[in-house]
Amino acid sequence: MTTRALILGCAGKSLSAEETAFFRDVAPWGFILFKRNIGTPDEVLALTQALRDTVGRADAPILIDQEGGRVQRMGPPHWPAYPAGGRFGRLDGSAVAMAELGARLMAHDLANVGINVDCAPVLDVPVAGAHDVIGDRAYGTTPERVAEIGRAVARGLMQGGVLPVMKHIPGHGRAGCDSHKGLPVVDADRASLAAQDFAPFRALADLPMAMSAHVVFTALDPDHPATQSALVIEGVIRGIIGFDGLLMTDDLSMHALQGSFRDRTEAAFAAGIDIGLHCNGDLAEMRGVVEGAPALAGSALRRAHDALARLPAGAPAFDVREARARFEAALSLAA
Repeated sequence: MTTRALILGCAGKSLSAEETAFFRDVAPWGFILFKRNIGTPDEVLALTQALRDTVGRADAPILIDQEGGRVQRMGPPHWPAYPAGGRFGRLDGSAVAMAELGARLMAHDLANVGINVDCAPVLDVPVAGAHDVIGDRAYGTTPERVAEIGRAVARGLMQGGVLPVMKHIPGHGRAGCDSHKGLPVVDADRASLAAQDFAPFRALADLPMAMSAHVVFTALDPDHPATQSALVIEGVIRGIIGFDGLLMTDDLSMHALQGSFRDRTEAAFAAGIDIGLHCNGDLAEMRGVVEGAPALAGSALRRAHDALARLPAGAPAFDVREARARFEAALSLAA
């Protein structure tokens, strides 16, 4: 079976017959879950197993956005509520340790239901006056702080057997609008972007996976968002930042992108994206995305293989109860 260079979503808490047949035919590299897909732990585990069954790969990546705060797909009553990333940035000497511990606890939650990739850490550095779509998701307001805490989050996830995806490369912190709803245009000069926006990604360029930003940087490519810009992908992400891991798009259904789903997908791959991501589970949209997506091959296949190879064979012993009590006590004291 030829694997397609795609990560796709599904509509509900279980697969319909139509979805099962579609995924078997398309054979996407992986899948992504959202809150609409989350039921009880047993239901989520059954869904992740069913998704992997459609492609016949036990290690097929299944992603989720589990940052904490307002971006947390799994939460009460079955899983704890985790703090937003900005909460760690406000801690004093315990920030790095608690960020790592929180991510390790999240990894435990995710791995127990068959999820092996988390779309975190967020490495965007917000600036005054930017849209709050990043806001308290950011770990701090300086590149150094964001990189330090982002590294801790990535480390905690990987210790628990979950791959991190750094986002939104090469930076979403200056965006003046929410790319879910419109196309942000950033007019900062190259030197400012390199010093602030690119810096956390450059510091963590050894991580296995990254998600692109649907943002136009006029100093880099005034005509295309980063996701669809060869100038940004080859010149900045692969060049200045030095990232040679697996590069996926942000959601292709977001309103920042224009054109048919086939067109927007083809444009991303033509620019150098490795994997296309479509999240909302709409089969009609997914069919258009599939028309524009190639088989997973060449450098993209090598990067996908290398990313999955970073998953540890087994997580070390971990006292979840003790760790959770320590984590909650530290946050309570800080509050």
